[in-house]
Amino acid sequence: MTKPLVMVTGAGSGIGAATARAFAAAGHPVLLIARRRDRLEALGLSNAVCRAVDVRDRPAVAAAVAEAEALHGPIDCLLNNAGIAPLARIEDQDPEEWRDLLDINCLGVMNCMHVVMPGMKGRRHGTIINVSSIAGRKSYPYHDAYGASKAYVHALTEAARRSMSAYDVRVIVVTPGLTQTEIESTMLNKEAHEIWAARGADIGGGIAADHVARTMLFAYQMPQDVILQELVITPTRQEY
Repeated sequence: MTKPLVMVTGAGSGIGAATARAFAAAGHPVLLIARRRDRLEALGLSNAVCRAVDVRDRPAVAAAVAEAEALHGPIDCLLNNAGIAPLARIEDQDPEEWRDLLDINCLGVMNCMHVVMPGMKGRRHGTIINVSSIAGRKSYPYHDAYGASKAYVHALTEAARRSMSAYDVRVIVVTPGLTQTEIESTMLNKEAHEIWAARGADIGGGIAADHVARTMLFAYQMPQDVILQELVITPTRQEY
C-alpha cells in the first residue's frame, strides 16, 4: 500500500532536509517547501514534490498543498520546521528583524497548520509536528526575540493539541537543543554568533540534524492513538 503524504517546511537544509530524507526513506511521498527550490531538488528524493514557497504566503502554501494532494492523496503529517534565528539583545536589534522573525517563526507555522488542519479534522486522522527550540523553554543570552518566537510555538502547539485531540489528530512539539544546522547563517549579530559558537564548543558541538529527524519519524510511526506530546532532544553535555 502507498504510504501517506508528508509535508516538510524549511526542507532545503538542516533539520528540514534531514527530515525529508528520513520520511522519504521510510517510503512516504513528500511535499518539500523552502524558498530555494534548487536546494530541494538537490536532495534527489524520489516521490518528492518540490516547491519554492515562503511560509509567510498562505495562499502559496495552500496551492502547493493542493497540487501535492492531487498527486499523492491527503497530507497525513505536517512537519513545521521553517525558521530563522537572528540573535540579538532586544534593545540593540533592528525592529525589521523582529518582523521577519515573527512572520516566519510564528505566522509561518500557523499558515501551514491552517491549511492542513481542516482536512485532518474531517478525516479524524493526522499528525502535526512543530519544531521549536530549547530557547523557547529557557532563557539564553541574545535569544530575546528568537526565544519568544519559540515560546509562541510551544503555546500554539499545546492549544492546538487540546482542540484537535477530540478528532484523533496529534499535535506535537519537538524541542531541539544545540543542533548542527545552517541556521547560524541567519545570525547576523557578530557578538551573538561568537557567544553561540563558544557555547557549542564548550559542549562538544551540537547533535546531528539526522537525530532530530529520526526522533520525529519515531513519534509519527507510533499508533495514532498514542502521542508523544513534547520531545526534548539535546547533546548529552548540554546541561541547560
